[in-house]
Amino acid sequence: MELPHYEYVASLVFGGLKQDEAAYERACAVVLPVPLERTTSYLPGTRSGPREILLASSQMELWDEETSTSASKFAVYTLPEMELPFGTLPEALAEIRRIANEILDAGKFLIALGGEHSLTAPLVDAVATRHTDLSVLQIDAHADLRDSYMGSPYSHASVMRRVVEKVPCTQVGIRSISEEEARAVPSLRTSIFYDVSMRRDPQWVDKVLDSLGESVYLTIDCDGFDPAVMPAVGTPEPGGLSWYEGLTLVRRVFETRKVVGCDLVELSPIPGVAAPNFLCARLLYKMLTYWALTQRRG
Repeated sequence: MELPHYEYVASLVFGGLKQDEAAYERACAVVLPVPLERTTSYLPGTRSGPREILLASSQMELWDEETSTSASKFAVYTLPEMELPFGTLPEALAEIRRIANEILDAGKFLIALGGEHSLTAPLVDAVATRHTDLSVLQIDAHADLRDSYMGSPYSHASVMRRVVEKVPCTQVGIRSISEEEARAVPSLRTSIFYDVSMRRDPQWVDKVLDSLGESVYLTIDCDGFDPAVMPAVGTPEPGGLSWYEGLTLVRRVFETRKVVGCDLVELSPIPGVAAPNFLCARLLYKMLTYWALTQRRG
């Protein structure tokens, strides 16, 4: 007896869109889910972030009223979740860098879904080898500039210290920084826009853009948003960007710079609370939409 045949939507594909292996060659952009959770220091759960973002994305309407376009027309391929080595964190990060290199070698635009923020360093390493003018824009509550944390130089609390060793960085929405980090900042290649003061200048978005190079890697930690709209994070901090402040900055970056890679990290899903997962799904959708519009203009 044959099983009944019917149409279905794969739940772990961006937007619930159908895809087959042949679609990878046609795709211009690739979504890479990276369920990394090794150095989480407060609330756990980042390993479930990529899965919940993709599940939520299957419930989105794919018409975007802001840009009058549809994500169903994007050439996007969602890879399966990475199976990370059970060894040390450096081994896991090396595997992330290897996969990123393969995606970039294929000429794809890469958006990674985390997972803890530690995954950004190997992604930036991979992108930086291809763009000598690269700078990084970080949206985050935390500076993440410790030389090491809890004995690890690869901790989520040290990720941007590793990044600024490679390329300059602009950090936006920062509202949690240690004395050790504050003392180190003047010697590091970073420009910090502190949450407590940046909005006093109505031109703050323009100044963020002015601090960036022509090629930009964008890393967004979910706790960069106000916990009123994004409570599902491991280390929440009062304050932060509203949804529309975040979108304004992200869209302006895509419009004025060449964005060459992105990640969205540190969602720690709360059981029974879907709104944060959906915010991340919509933010992923917006980044892909803004990127697609730049490709059309190009």
